[in-house]
Amino acid sequence: MDRRKALGFLAASAAAAVVRPAEAQAPILERPIPASGERLPAIGMGTWITFDVAGDAAAGATRAAILSDFFTAGGRLVDSSPMYGSSEEVLGERMPPGAAGRLFAATKVWTVGALPGRKQVEASRALWKVKRFDLLQVHNFLDWEAHLPVLQAMKREGRVRYVGVTTSHGRRHDLAAEIMRTRKIDFVQFTYNVARREVERDLLPIAAERGIAVIVNRPFDGGDLFGPKTARALPGWGREIGCATWAEAFLKFIVSHPAVTCAIPATSRRAHLAENMRALAGPLPDAALRRRIAEDYEKA
Repeated sequence: MDRRKALGFLAASAAAAVVRPAEAQAPILERPIPASGERLPAIGMGTWITFDVAGDAAAGATRAAILSDFFTAGGRLVDSSPMYGSSEEVLGERMPPGAAGRLFAATKVWTVGALPGRKQVEASRALWKVKRFDLLQVHNFLDWEAHLPVLQAMKREGRVRYVGVTTSHGRRHDLAAEIMRTRKIDFVQFTYNVARREVERDLLPIAAERGIAVIVNRPFDGGDLFGPKTARALPGWGREIGCATWAEAFLKFIVSHPAVTCAIPATSRRAHLAENMRALAGPLPDAALRRRIAEDYEKA
């Protein structure tokens, strides 16, 4: 059973993909950015693959609806990169009116050389149609020694609010740990999910110790978490944390870790967006239940 089928009893209403207005919802889960105390909703939005749809009018209209639903449900952080094809262009074209007051715009530098990096940031800003980015990150450490000082200078000048570095797929954790320990960064982004938990031993404790905000990418392991293991109904603990689907449980598992600031699932379906955003409400698993969730998933 794939994720779409796993929606179960929600399928009838998913076609309309109605998300309740933020003012009608219970308070949503927010986490502070350690560098400032500013609070962010714990579920953001990634755009890798899903927003690379320039030239496809129907797909673009769906992305506009997804963004509108995201902000209506209380979301703020949208993450992209020049690496993601036309995603930044689509974000700029499809961002809903009025989003500027809520959007926490996060993108990356993905090139070689300090000067090309500066030019790339300006090109991204023009595509997003924002005055400045909230967060600029060095994508997968590419030429990070050249880019990070530039981003830090931009922060001092007020041209960006926060800076950080990223990695994914469990790669180069040794370098991530070194940068986190020795450089002044506000954010770090890496992969963490119920099947990939090695960061619990190294990067998450360092982030907590150093006061670095954590963005989690690939919370569903690129969709690989769904399949035979999720064909069965959620165990009884799903009710304890207010989850109707495995996707909600996977996200609550991630954002319940005290060092995690925000998880950024990507989607091209409004029904999945609504499902993701439901993880912002209701109780979270404690440490004991987190262990049980991981164990139950491994044994399935």
